[in-house]
Amino acid sequence: MGQEPLKRNNQHKVQAFHVMVKPTGALCNLDCAYCFYLHKQELINSRNVISEEVLERFIYEYINSQNVSEIVFTWQGGEPTLLGIDFFKKVIEYERLYCPPGKKIANDLQTNGTLLNEKWCEFLKEYNFLVGISIDGPERLHNVYRVSKDGGPTFKRVFNATKLLHRYGIDFNTLTVVNRINAKFPGEVYRFLRDSVGSTRIQFIPLVEPKIFKERPTTFMAEDSMPIIGTNEALPSKAGSIATDWSVVPQDYGRFLNGVFDLWYRNDIGRVFVFLFECALGQWLGMQSSLCIFAETCGRALAIEADGSIYSCDHFVYPEHLLGNIMNKRLIDMVNSTSQTVFGISKAATLPDYCQRCEYLFACHGECPKNRFVRTPEGEAGLNYLCSGLKLYFSHIDPYMKELAEAFRSSR
Repeated sequence: MGQEPLKRNNQHKVQAFHVMVKPTGALCNLDCAYCFYLHKQELINSRNVISEEVLERFIYEYINSQNVSEIVFTWQGGEPTLLGIDFFKKVIEYERLYCPPGKKIANDLQTNGTLLNEKWCEFLKEYNFLVGISIDGPERLHNVYRVSKDGGPTFKRVFNATKLLHRYGIDFNTLTVVNRINAKFPGEVYRFLRDSVGSTRIQFIPLVEPKIFKERPTTFMAEDSMPIIGTNEALPSKAGSIATDWSVVPQDYGRFLNGVFDLWYRNDIGRVFVFLFECALGQWLGMQSSLCIFAETCGRALAIEADGSIYSCDHFVYPEHLLGNIMNKRLIDMVNSTSQTVFGISKAATLPDYCQRCEYLFACHGECPKNRFVRTPEGEAGLNYLCSGLKLYFSHIDPYMKELAEAFRSSR
């Protein structure tokens, strides 16, 4: 493909950014009850699988739109392994073709693990992929929501995949969705991930989905539709009135993180890396958040769909956040566009006064905008659904983080 040189007048704007690639769109071999992405295929009206033309154009643009030494590609879905090993061999070919001297390429693959076998592991090891495995805890908890198309359990296939990854010496993270059920068992979930799976890199993501999104797919909820949830709200019945049945109850989420933190703090500092805790330590040291959900602003983590459409964020794949298409618009122009800049700074600009007065503003910054669909006790719109749980968590870890930060500063 003949590539047009990037415009010189954009070079001064170039910064590091990240684009999550959805090469299969919403196509998946599982039917997880809580998957927010399944209905997107109709909404965005895209093909299921990325074409080679779109793939090549994206790889070229992504590498050459950034002036950093390492470019990280993240392949997600849907389920990207449905495309097969040959697709990813083509990925490697294009990455090598368009990577200039002095730059390094890294690849991350997020998968449900059910299709991994020895051939896959040979490939992933050879090309040094970092693998993310989605697993929600031990069998009785994982199988509640993570089921196959026929409603059958998936745990054994996923667990066997982690054993394969260990056998081949492949670096992997575990990604656990904290939902209405497993949130009540922090110790059991953490010990399972640490001891049975052998995960030393653990990511927890809260499951939050307002019911209105099921009825009217959009990123916005009218302010007059936002209910008030008190800052000490813990009742599942109240949370259940506005969130889906599988969404985590706010204070359950806080208690879950606290339970995991206590085990980690006592036994695993420096041995097991829990991304939320590593991020928190950086913030207590006065650094910027390493996770976009807790950063003051956002907008540097975008998503590309299988048809080449670029969206502001993986959680905002809706028409109002479509920035353009990689086939007819420069990636760097979309990243630096006015609409994307406004999207990023709106995270801070739309925080309620209640958040601005919070002692943990430095650590939270209102968390992810997608979860801001309740009202403050004073009735102001835009409070994060997880607020009460996050306050439980931040207040619990505060003395420990201060101690760790001091030890870090004094090189202990």
